[in-house]
Formats: sequence, C-alpha cells, structure tokens
Amino acid sequence: MHDTTREVRLAAALVEAADTLADGFDTDDYLRRVSDNCVDLLAARAAGIMLIDHRGRAVSLTASSHGADVALDLLEAQHGGGPCLDSYGSGRPVPPVSIRVAHADSRWPDFTERALRHDVASTFAVPLRRRGTLYGALNVFVPTLPPLSESELLVAQALADAAAVGLQNHRAYSQYRTLSGQLQEALSSRVRIEQAKGMLAERWNTTADQAFVALRQFARRQQLPLDRVASAVVERVLDSTQLRQNDD
Repeated sequence: MHDTTREVRLAAALVEAADTLADGFDTDDYLRRVSDNCVDLLAARAAGIMLIDHRGRAVSLTASSHGADVALDLLEAQHGGGPCLDSYGSGRPVPPVSIRVAHADSRWPDFTERALRHDVASTFAVPLRRRGTLYGALNVFVPTLPPLSESELLVAQALADAAAVGLQNHRAYSQYRTLSGQLQEALSSRVRIEQAKGMLAERWNTTADQAFVALRQFARRQQLPLDRVASAVVERVLDSTQLRQNDD
C-alpha cells in the first residue's frame, strides 16, 4: 500500500535532511533539495534559503528547482531588507504577509516590488537555527493570500530546523575528518623520521640521537622539511654520506 499523505512525505524529507555525513556533500545541492521539499509539502510557488554570516550579510542563496528564477530574484532583492533578514535578525518566524499590503506600507519596497511582478501573493520565512546558532532563513513564496494554517508554518520550521542540524553535523564531520587527516599525517611523518634515524644509526654505527641531529641539521641547511629529508633517506634517494658531510 502506497501512503502518499503529507505526514509521510514530511518524514521522508526530514530523514533526507539528516543525511549529511558524506565526503561528497554539496551544500548548494543539499539546500536545493530542502527547498524543493518545502515547495512540495506546502504547495508553494517557490522557496529559497539564504545563509547569513554573523554580520548579517548574505553569503549564499539557494533556490528550489521549481520557480528557481523567481526565488533567486526575490532572495537577491532582500539586500535592503526582507523576510529572510527579518527572520534571521529576530531568530523567529516571519508570519505570512500579504505582498500588496506590505508594499502599500513601504515594507521591504524593493522586495515587494519584485514579488508583485512575479505574481507572488504572500510570503513567510523561518530561521535556520540549532541550539541558539543561526545559519540563515528559509523563505517561502505563495501564490495565494494569507492566512495559512499554523501547521504550514510548523512544517516549514521543521524543515528549516532539520536543515540547520544537517549543516551543523556536516561541518562537525568535516572538521573531524580534517583533524583525523592531520593527526594521521603527523603520525606517518613521525614514523618516517624514526625509520630514517634507525637506518642511519645502523649504517653509521652510532646512536639514534646522533642520527637525528644529522637529519635535522641537513634539513635546516637545505631549507627542507625534516619529514621530506627522512623520506628521502628511507627511500634511499638521499645518500647518507651527504648528511654526514653537512653534519657539524
């Protein structure tokens, strides 16, 4: 039995939003899929996500596949103010607003002027937030006038919250991957240096400490990383006699 209710589709969208722990993760594609799910679940004209930095400046604009031109134009029109910036600034949803009423009240003039040209009747926005951290806002563009039911706003907020969690998790994942790579490289470098010390100490019939001094002095005089010199010794690219010739 195929259950196509909105509850099931919302559950699927939330699961999809959680899937960010991957090396091939693409932020724009991810936010586009979140916007697409928003359009599908809310029967909207278009939707888009604006990521905003701590200074309140837009750093990324992503539109839904459906109505992409409309969404991008309306996101770009918010440089002087709009639902996304208001929602981000307050950390709270901007409830559904009639575009004509907002235009008559001179609220977001550039944004509302463009929205009227696109035949958008109303709009609302919800913040992308996670435990006090704000990433931006999700803006929904609707072809009908308000009021929408409270559940519509809750659905949009659920998608936005899931997107914020997904973004936060991926950033943490990327940081851990980077740190892991750095630690692995540091460990590999240490192993190569120890191997080089051992090889030189055996060849020269000396101590490992004396071999290390020779490695370090050669690296300094040649202005080379110590790990690179050690690798050359291990791979037998560097003649060990060269190190002794430069050893004080």
